[in-house]
Amino acid sequence: MRTSTMTSSPIANGAGPAELFELVRNDLAAIEEEFGRETISGVSAITEIGEYLRGGGGKRMRPALLLLSSKLFDYRGRGAVKLGAVVEIIHTATLVHDDIIDEAETRRGRPAANTRWGNSKCVLAGDWLYMQAFKVALEERNFRVLDTLIELTQQMVEGELLQMEKLGKLISLDEHFDLIFRKTACLFSVCMRLGAILGGASREHEEHLARYGRDLGMAFQIVDDVLDLTASENVLGKPVASDLREGKVTMAVIHALERCTGDERRKISTVVEQRAFDGVTHPEILNILTRYGSLDSASARAMQYAESARQAICVFPDSAIKRALLRAPEFVVAREK
Repeated sequence: MRTSTMTSSPIANGAGPAELFELVRNDLAAIEEEFGRETISGVSAITEIGEYLRGGGGKRMRPALLLLSSKLFDYRGRGAVKLGAVVEIIHTATLVHDDIIDEAETRRGRPAANTRWGNSKCVLAGDWLYMQAFKVALEERNFRVLDTLIELTQQMVEGELLQMEKLGKLISLDEHFDLIFRKTACLFSVCMRLGAILGGASREHEEHLARYGRDLGMAFQIVDDVLDLTASENVLGKPVASDLREGKVTMAVIHALERCTGDERRKISTVVEQRAFDGVTHPEILNILTRYGSLDSASARAMQYAESARQAICVFPDSAIKRALLRAPEFVVAREK
């Protein structure tokens, strides 16, 4: 397999997450079972919400990355399954809180949990999930694991608070990248780092894998933001242009704002500040973004991050695990939802 460029895409051959993560299929199934066991509570509402969220599926990319990272070092213990469940529980908790903050009505094509159980119960269920994740992580009796997870949680909470402060405002590209690192790429990076810690990797190798996760996560979120603007509601499983409706400015919009006319800037600003397409339509905004090549620019930046992720793991010898990690960025930039 060629690994120096991204031209040999598995996506062209019909490969998706299942094919990319075939090497960890059994462990992913074990993580799914662990997730189910660890989200059972004596309080029925927590169990019901936890099972509903788990049933919503998702790509399970984050725990898969943790598993692949640990297997680079031939790790064979049970800890990777435990921590894989931990990162997915943390990810799920963030989605619950995000949906409440964003007043989302749908998630992955289904009613968001907060529309079924209400905000109060879902806030507390999200808090419980965070605490449960740390309880499971504690079983590893590894302070580096705990330190890493604590720093992750702080980064993600700070990211959510910073985003709330910037809603309805026209932010800079640096501010946007800081936000998507905290809200998305940080968790990808931590998944790779945790696998390396479990595998007893050197600090140098650990940092290479953490960088891989960070750059992959940045690519993932940039693509997500572009899809939010361009994909259909049926594909996304939520309303299109949700970010703009919530007052969030993403890379393509920032790119256009730096180049557009005063009238076009006022149109974009109106949507962002009012958090609604009131007097300005979604096609109008898309036309502006297309006119200045803003969507293409964002997609190109995602591809740069994806290639940077691939380069970060060139230090490792060839193996089936490395080849799977090299293919993951291709899936991320080529996905349609």
